[in-house]
Amino acid sequence: MAAAPLTAAELEEAMTALPDWTVEDGKLTAAFKLDRADVPALYAAVAAAEDEANHHAKVTILYGTIGFALCTHDAGDTITSRDTTTAARLTALTLAHGATPADQ
Repeated sequence: MAAAPLTAAELEEAMTALPDWTVEDGKLTAAFKLDRADVPALYAAVAAAEDEANHHAKVTILYGTIGFALCTHDAGDTITSRDTTTAARLTALTLAHGATPADQ
């Protein structure tokens, strides 16, 4: 069974727990900065967590910035609880690897 899209109220509530994330073009997005040398280890941790959850973000890496975009494809490319759960996990991983939100 596909995950259901979050309602506007559910998404607004979920975003209070994801202060480093925004909604852009119907996707949850965030970017974090870290030393370039630390990017490979962070990406390895992210890939393992995504595989474990069977839910994958679009990941972009540019110099010392790693960005994420999340939506649930089998729910019509909408934001679901799978995305907010994954966003929280990705935030924890990035912070554990010494990253900071890119807008800071």
